[in-house]
Amino acid sequence: MNYKCLLTISTAVSFAIFSSSSFSHDKLSLPATEITKQVNAEMASTLPFNDKSDFDDAKRGLIARPDSLIIRDDKGKVILDLDSYRKFITDKAPAPDTVNPSLWRNAQLNVEYGLYKVSDRIYQVRGYDLANVTFIAGDTGWIVLDPATSIEAAKAAYDLVSKHLGKKQVVSVIYSHSHVDHYGGVRGIVNEDDVKAGKVQIIAPEGFMEQAASEKVIAGNAMSRRAVYMFGSVLPRTPQGHVGTGLSAESAGGTVTLIPPTRTIKLTGEKVTIDGVDMVFQVTPGTEAPAEMNTWFPQWKAMWMAENTTNTMHNILSLRGVQVRNALAWSKYIDQVIELYGDQVEVKFQSHQWPMWGKERVVDYFKKQRDLYKYMHDQTVNLMNKGYTGEEISEMLRLPSELARYFPNRGYHGALSHNVRAVYQFYMGWYSGNPSDLNKLPPKPAAIKYVEYMGGEAALIKRAQADFDKGEYRWVAQVLKHVVFANPDSVAGKTLLAKTYEQLGYQSESNSWRSIYLQGASELRHGVPKSGGLNAGSPDTIRAISPEMLFDYLAVRLNGPKAAGKKWVMNINLTDLNKRYTLTVENGVLNYTDKQVAQADVTLTLTKAILDKIHLGKEEFDNEVKKRNVEIKGERAKFNEFLGMLDNFPFWFNIVTPRVEQNMM
Repeated sequence: MNYKCLLTISTAVSFAIFSSSSFSHDKLSLPATEITKQVNAEMASTLPFNDKSDFDDAKRGLIARPDSLIIRDDKGKVILDLDSYRKFITDKAPAPDTVNPSLWRNAQLNVEYGLYKVSDRIYQVRGYDLANVTFIAGDTGWIVLDPATSIEAAKAAYDLVSKHLGKKQVVSVIYSHSHVDHYGGVRGIVNEDDVKAGKVQIIAPEGFMEQAASEKVIAGNAMSRRAVYMFGSVLPRTPQGHVGTGLSAESAGGTVTLIPPTRTIKLTGEKVTIDGVDMVFQVTPGTEAPAEMNTWFPQWKAMWMAENTTNTMHNILSLRGVQVRNALAWSKYIDQVIELYGDQVEVKFQSHQWPMWGKERVVDYFKKQRDLYKYMHDQTVNLMNKGYTGEEISEMLRLPSELARYFPNRGYHGALSHNVRAVYQFYMGWYSGNPSDLNKLPPKPAAIKYVEYMGGEAALIKRAQADFDKGEYRWVAQVLKHVVFANPDSVAGKTLLAKTYEQLGYQSESNSWRSIYLQGASELRHGVPKSGGLNAGSPDTIRAISPEMLFDYLAVRLNGPKAAGKKWVMNINLTDLNKRYTLTVENGVLNYTDKQVAQADVTLTLTKAILDKIHLGKEEFDNEVKKRNVEIKGERAKFNEFLGMLDNFPFWFNIVTPRVEQNMM
């Protein structure tokens, strides 16, 4: 029996990356309709596009910029290609008809790349990944804030710094928070032996390790599939396709790593001095990430905001799927920054995009970012308490002009509409309160009835075409979804729906919305992709997973209907950790405890290290048994039966067309 399926976790990382061969031009892409051109032209008249201060800030302090920016792994595979964007996105080029002009402005800013000086002894490499890599010059070496997604991206940034500022060792790494683009490249700039020897300190907020590992395990497969939509990973880099992420041009692929922190920060105000650099930390749990912290550098009056403020509205609920964030707490932490450092700060910088200088400008920025999240929260709850639902509030709520016309508050990454619904969800959950929404039919059977009620497929498509011609794209998308779910083979339905998604994408100011619409159009035309992606189940991530986290994941993989009526008791002894567990399958559920029972159906004895190898698919389970690295006692047949009831999750499941229904009974 092949036991590799026992523990394999193979999911694409949240910021999914694909080979450059995926980015070929989609010949089925259509131009903007006259209505889309009109919508985008109207957008251009609503914002102060003559304000070029962001462009000045994004270009300020440039030290060096290579003529080309293409990063490859050790096998020659392209893991980041900024050149593909700069072929058509320049700061002089007007917005194409197929790109919202406000989003185009964001894209122009995000293709600025290279090595920049932020302040005395503070430098950033931008454009080499989704996140910036920030270098603080200590007395003898570098302190690095957020070392990119992958080894390759981090090393390329480090090489650029070394070439122009001199080769120095990294003496400390700061992980600002638990998202992979802020730690995954750590092995590209430091050696773990130096960390273990105390030569390099790695500092992170409390809870970092648990959050960094857990997000990629329990719901990692579904989140990563949806990230393909949100980040536009396989869209062509063209004016009809991908123009950026909202936070940067694109995210680097490559080898994801993780070295555990040597020190965790638990309290706001905690001070650390490393290599002559003073740092004061502000912990901000439950904001942009469950474990996150800002850092004040008093010697240079510089405030590092991690990802708690950027030059865009952020997500209260990421469309790839995460836990809903606390908008009220988020606003209060920004307010705390103003209270603590507003009378001193001279520059703010962060893990994405460009800095801002000048006390008055920076404090005004903090206030507007604070009030952005506070207004969304307060007014959503205000309307919620008047009986309106999340969908209704998202249509009603508009930001006041002083917030809405401020470019760092525009929804390039997040969006007001879905953030409002996220605030509603934070308090009220999915249910609208209307009994009709309590037990709705699933999409496919509902779609069949909708099509029937509308006079059949041909009649519905005819009406939808008339509404498409009038530019009523939101409605057309809503009704044509029913055609496609009722009849996935409807060529006419899928063709018109793809055209509709495309125009909605062209009009979207949110880069996430644009990517989602355009990816939906692509999958309607070409089907679901079959390959690509970046494996988040890296060796470092697997080693970071606790046994308890592994057992939680196995419980999720257990096929409940198959396990119904079964009862097994399994003991697992991890000799290197000196830990013993009992796993029980009963009532279709897997439970575990560290209070091991004396009698079990089967007992496994092995090390966590061997468990990790099996996890990673590097070792076959049977081979480890033969080598006596795994000892099995008891009824092996029951263990085999248990393994046969663990589901493997398909990454490329359908989204814009119906999935194959699984009978759970």
